[in-house]
Amino acid sequence: MPRTLPTGTAPAESAGAAEGARPVEGASPAEGAGPAEGAPPAPGARLAKGARLVVATHNPGKLLEIAELLAPYGVEAVSAGTLGLPEPEETAPDFAGNARIKAVAAATASRLPALADDSGFCVAALAGAPGVHSARWAGPGKDFASAMGRVHELMADAADRRAWFVAALCLAWPDGTTQTFVGRVDGLAVWPPRGAHGFGYDPMFVPHGETRTFGELEPARKHAVSHRARAFAQLVAACFA
Repeated sequence: MPRTLPTGTAPAESAGAAEGARPVEGASPAEGAGPAEGAPPAPGARLAKGARLVVATHNPGKLLEIAELLAPYGVEAVSAGTLGLPEPEETAPDFAGNARIKAVAAATASRLPALADDSGFCVAALAGAPGVHSARWAGPGKDFASAMGRVHELMADAADRRAWFVAALCLAWPDGTTQTFVGRVDGLAVWPPRGAHGFGYDPMFVPHGETRTFGELEPARKHAVSHRARAFAQLVAACFA
């Protein structure tokens, strides 16, 4: 029998097709719907071509993926790491809250609009773990091979293989205005891990409608179906000129 860990993340209700999500405020990772967080941006507070945007991450894989998503819009992306910004402590119980903490910290420190992502891998048989603790399971050395092994060990012989990725994107402005968008993709956890693309838990996740893991999908294909791409599409519609 699998061991379960409480994470505050509800398992997927079904193994059906993944849903995109609308902007949310303080939603749990499994909700992904609701009104936009914070006050609406001031008139004209949209990202135009040539705008400089801080990507509030020190994760190279995440930075690369976000930069690729931003590329078609002519936005100049600079990472928080490049600017020497510290990583704030992520104390929120959900993805949206942690994304907001990081975005507000980067926007306040840089006096530039900042985009933060908080995302994670959730497994139904583990009560939604690793969830918001996905990065912590990899340790300070970001050893995701070990983290995936831990997921496999805890799942043991569980018949329920449902899993999902959640991504929350928060755009923060120097005046404190924020907008948060959540995307989710459902699928199955598999073992052994397969593929060298992507990062994190990608090699052990097969999204519904695919036979290959995120680690085996070409970047363009992953971008078309991923949790982060779904959240990003909402961001573009709301915040890009």
